[in-house]
Amino acid sequence: MDRRSFLAGAGALWLPSMAHAEAPLAPEPFGLGVASGHPQATSVVLWTRLMAADPSAALGGPIPVQWTIAEDERLRNVVRSGDAVAEARWGHSLHVEVEGLRPNRPYWYRFVVRGKPSPVGRTRTAPDPREHVTSLAFAFASCQQYEQGHFSALRHIAEEPLNAVLFVGDYIYDISWGRELVRRHGTGRPTTLFEFRDRYALYKSDADLQAAHAAHPWIVTWDDHEVTDDYTGDISPADPDPERFLAQRVAAYQAFWEHMPLPSTMQPRGLSMRLYDRYRFGDLAELHVLDNRQYRSHHACRATLTRGKLLRGCEERLDPTRTMLGAEQERWFADGMRRASARWNLIAQQTLMAEADRGQDGQHSYWADGWDGYPAARRRLLGTVAASPVRDTLVLGGDVHSFWAADLVCGDSVVATEFVGGSITSQGPAEARVNTLLSRNPHLRYGRTGVNGYGLVVLEPKGAEVAFRTVRSAKEIGSPMGTLERFSVESGRPGVQRA
Repeated sequence: MDRRSFLAGAGALWLPSMAHAEAPLAPEPFGLGVASGHPQATSVVLWTRLMAADPSAALGGPIPVQWTIAEDERLRNVVRSGDAVAEARWGHSLHVEVEGLRPNRPYWYRFVVRGKPSPVGRTRTAPDPREHVTSLAFAFASCQQYEQGHFSALRHIAEEPLNAVLFVGDYIYDISWGRELVRRHGTGRPTTLFEFRDRYALYKSDADLQAAHAAHPWIVTWDDHEVTDDYTGDISPADPDPERFLAQRVAAYQAFWEHMPLPSTMQPRGLSMRLYDRYRFGDLAELHVLDNRQYRSHHACRATLTRGKLLRGCEERLDPTRTMLGAEQERWFADGMRRASARWNLIAQQTLMAEADRGQDGQHSYWADGWDGYPAARRRLLGTVAASPVRDTLVLGGDVHSFWAADLVCGDSVVATEFVGGSITSQGPAEARVNTLLSRNPHLRYGRTGVNGYGLVVLEPKGAEVAFRTVRSAKEIGSPMGTLERFSVESGRPGVQRA
């Protein structure tokens, strides 16, 4: 057992003799910044993680930390405060669940450890479920490969007037890949808890990512790279030994929770971590956050899959028992859609949901790792959307490193409108591939690759406006931001319209 593993084990047991030991904190113990998330009408979760002076060493035993939340930026009008304990078994991360707040208003917060204050963060509660709300704004983003670019887009997210940031997957990357890398992970693919912690620490050390977290509450889900590329349930293409992969998944899930502003109800339990959830924003919107990765069926025809994971003539793909969400999450989603009563339904999920036939010369071809690998599951989900008493639904996604706007069809009817918000830095597909998809799939109304950024959605009772916001170059530190394209969705008329 190496030294770091021994220290982690000792911290998890917390031997009494260690109770008063002075842990070697870094001169800037809040070097990974602060964050907030899981916004409710009367509560939010505040997050930070303490860092050691020696990055290769563990901090040791539990460390008390003070926290404060106030109604003003200077923290003079304090409304709640208290003490929390950063425990070794959770990587000395903190997840403070603050209750008793007022709905639909900003708050400011700070942590203090041994007299050293953290940066001040800003958060916002959700509107009361019964409140009449005239406008909401969300950024939706994904895919921030550290090596492929700088996080300038996140700095611009920090400057947007938002109710929350929706991050829909690939917060970190387990692998190094791509052209014209501008930074380096410095280590190989993470497989252990310490290695995943180090990878998150690297990403969270970025000032632009810290700024976006400190400016808004985040609502998060994951995709594959938080564990390993293209994994499905308990199988990883890169890890043929299932026992080793499941141990890796346990480590990855714990590291994800340790570094996200999530409540204790979402703490991982061994192999499982329930991440899907529902958020209400007054009478204007209800947000359903899905987990497309943890419970999905394995890839269809996986024994014959090529490197590009394209399926041609695969009957297994059409199997009606195949699932993307798992039976329990499907039931949860269907129940929520049946009970929906806000003006808009929002569905935040990982990837492009619309069918994208990639074939040529009269041949059909589908990507195994997206919704096209699970068409029966997609039909069930869109059937549930069509049956909901709320007629206006937006689906927001990421994963494919390109921007898309699409009509989502159930039977012969357009039942929802989909927008995919590009990538923060991750390299996109070839332009020729995007053009092929547009030519073969008329319900794909817009597609663009070769640019990086995020989506911005503004909801009002009569309609929604969606902007694709892009930086000039992800390779450029502090790159300026512009608007690539704007769309509108009229209430009662699902489908993409150019604004």
